Amino acid sequence: MVPSPIRCLRTSSLLLSLAAFFGTTLAQTPAKPAPAQKKTPPSPPAPQSKHYPILLIATGTEPFWSLRIGMKGAERLERVGYPPVPLEPGEIEQEGTAEAWLYHAKDSPTQADVTVRVSREACSDNMSDTKYSFRILVTHTQIGELKGCAKIAPDQFPEFKQKNLDDDPEKKKVTPPAITNFKPPVAVAYLDATGKVMLARGEAAKLVAPKGSQLSLSRDGKRMLYTREDSASELTIVLYDAATAKSTDLIRGAQAAFWSPDDLQIAFLKLSDGALHVWTTSSNTPDKAVQLSNTPVVTLHGWQDVHTVLATDSSKLYFIKTEAPPSSADLREIYGSNFQIAATDTLRASPINSDLLAISAMAGTTSNVFLYELKSKRRVPLTLPNLYAASPEWSRDGLQIFFTTRDPAKNSSIYRIFWDGSGLKRIRPGSDVVIGQ
Repeated sequence: MVPSPIRCLRTSSLLLSLAAFFGTTLAQTPAKPAPAQKKTPPSPPAPQSKHYPILLIATGTEPFWSLRIGMKGAERLERVGYPPVPLEPGEIEQEGTAEAWLYHAKDSPTQADVTVRVSREACSDNMSDTKYSFRILVTHTQIGELKGCAKIAPDQFPEFKQKNLDDDPEKKKVTPPAITNFKPPVAVAYLDATGKVMLARGEAAKLVAPKGSQLSLSRDGKRMLYTREDSASELTIVLYDAATAKSTDLIRGAQAAFWSPDDLQIAFLKLSDGALHVWTTSSNTPDKAVQLSNTPVVTLHGWQDVHTVLATDSSKLYFIKTEAPPSSADLREIYGSNFQIAATDTLRASPINSDLLAISAMAGTTSNVFLYELKSKRRVPLTLPNLYAASPEWSRDGLQIFFTTRDPAKNSSIYRIFWDGSGLKRIRPGSDVVIGQ
């Protein structure tokens, strides 16, 4: 049966009415809001480790140096040609969140600031196939920056083992290693208690001259120069040959002669134009001496190297060169505020490092010896005030310094001390010692 058109029309109208009703109702009913998302509370920050690397040995090249980082931080800095630098460990901090730490310290003798940055990263010294676990940057306010690598080396820290075995704090103190590779001088010259010039090989000493001063011994210890005072105004440089036991007047009207490091030249002082000047000559041709510089000086201090002589006046240290114009440094800067400048002071350059000087000068009412680095301007006292130390002389190995002391009764003795201030030892009575072999 086919539906009639009228019935179809009614059905369509009903459907349209229902659709309109429900559409209006849905449009008027507000939509339910979406449920709010719960906020996740922030995670607590990851704990940051406060542990820092210890028992490290750091090394670097150009120049060669090494650094010990012990249980409390940076302990000791060592450089080739210089005494070790003892450090006072300070605060240690982690640098941000990186695998890097800053070790703060003080240079014990000078109180200069030292910072050591240690980062955990692969490192190579470009000198060997050794691979290191840490990269190092040392910053010393006087010495400057030193770059290198480091590795953990617990076997080189015996105090770490002692810490685990013994709770006695006195036994846990870090002590520098003793100097054992030094070589005692074979030949020395000095003045005895009565002013006689003596030459000693080992313990045996023999008389060279009844009077003399300003001694200088050749490197092989077989020839000696000294000044003889014939009168108040007449001085003569004398050459003594140990093989023949013969003395020869070498240069008249001159004083304070020094052998060059290679024993080929002699530097000395001689009056010219009313002032003392530095002259040089060969010991074989003393009559061909030439004036080295027009700079007037007061005291000659020997050779810094084979081309440079050291001399001073009342305010400057002069570097008088055989092949270049002279230069100078301010003595006040070298001496600092604690030492007084005088013509009787002694300055000696290390035989293994021309940058390092041993100097004796008055500090108040006593004389002390201190070490001075020309480049870094680092000044370190070496002897104690109660010794009244003067006239320092380096051993040929550069590890020992010999000097004269005077007690309250004005008796003189010759002492030795190592360049790090250890090993003080009385050698013999006498004064003004100089070193040969």
